[in-house]
Amino acid sequence: MKTKNEKNYRYRPVLFFALAYLFTWIFWIPAMFVPENPGALLMLIGLIAPAVVSTVMVLVSGCDALKKDLKNKVIGFYKVKWINVFWAVVVFALIVVCSILLSLAFGQSIDQFSFTADFSFTGVGIAGALFTIIVASVLEEVGWKGYCEDSIGQYMNWFWESMIFGAIWSFWHFPLIFIKGTYHAGLMVNPLFVVNFFVSAIPMGFIITWVYLASDRSILACIIFHLFVNFMQEKIAMTPVTKCVETIVVIAVTVIIVIAKKDMFFETIHVGRLLEEVSVPGKEKIEA
Repeated sequence: MKTKNEKNYRYRPVLFFALAYLFTWIFWIPAMFVPENPGALLMLIGLIAPAVVSTVMVLVSGCDALKKDLKNKVIGFYKVKWINVFWAVVVFALIVVCSILLSLAFGQSIDQFSFTADFSFTGVGIAGALFTIIVASVLEEVGWKGYCEDSIGQYMNWFWESMIFGAIWSFWHFPLIFIKGTYHAGLMVNPLFVVNFFVSAIPMGFIITWVYLASDRSILACIIFHLFVNFMQEKIAMTPVTKCVETIVVIAVTVIIVIAKKDMFFETIHVGRLLEEVSVPGKEKIEA
């Protein structure tokens, strides 16, 4: 049975995206014009913005069910389906392996099967780079899964949610290509590499939605997967050309996952009812 505030609560995706972009970009844009060290601080503050916006929107919502839902998604270890997280990690590792092997046909080296000595972004040191990767994985998932994805999924199936989210999440990174010392700025040597980054984020949105839904909308599961992806993308010595090949492989794998999990991506039972039940077909309903 719904409580009054469950019935009255209405997700506001447009407001979330407007605030997340605003409070990220007001720090990232100035970072384009300052030295790397203060720029790194501005980037970190901007990175925190979606998580802060997400959490504040939940806390001021006046909806107890929404607050409880966020708590369960963040610390609900029982929600994580560890075998699915394991297979998601294996799938991405295989994507990397296949991408490197295919890249050999484009003149890339077999030496890509090695770890890089440094990280692709500078100005923060190795310890700082590791810290940034960890913090980025945690904060991005708290921000985007804490409120954002559900705010879209409340109104449509998860296929279209993943498509819309992937595009908006991808473009959120746009100022980073102009900030010295970032991975994204390093792509500016070739416009194709820049385009590839923004395109690749969309199919990755589908894969992480699969991880999210398979673990009953667990943010923790997404953090673990995101952390692995970030580490692999940073430390495996793939060239920018290979990462273009990787995008094609990711798209192919995404198509396979969507077809294999079509009941998950195309069901509409959850629409308008995210605070009432788990939205993965075959799961038992739970109280919000």
